[in-house]
Amino acid sequence: MAAAGGAAAMIRAARASGVIVRVKPEDFGALLRRMTDPLVVASQGGFFKKYYEYLTSYKGLAFYTRSPEAIQLPAGAEVVAASRIWIPGH
Repeated sequence: MAAAGGAAAMIRAARASGVIVRVKPEDFGALLRRMTDPLVVASQGGFFKKYYEYLTSYKGLAFYTRSPEAIQLPAGAEVVAASRIWIPGH
């Protein structure tokens, strides 16, 4: 019964946040190069091992990646620094 409740909560969270596509860091960089003046939400985390998270929107979908190294963002990118990026079911 608890599993059904958890699944329902994940479905509600996905509906509220829309579609989030997780991609490899190199694919995320390639996606940004297709865009003119992209908006990127960036976050840095990790305690023992640092990681970088990025989120952007392209053609109605949200794209997310996590990388052990910072991604070189395009010169025209507008970056919003976030303390944390939360992805449903992640």
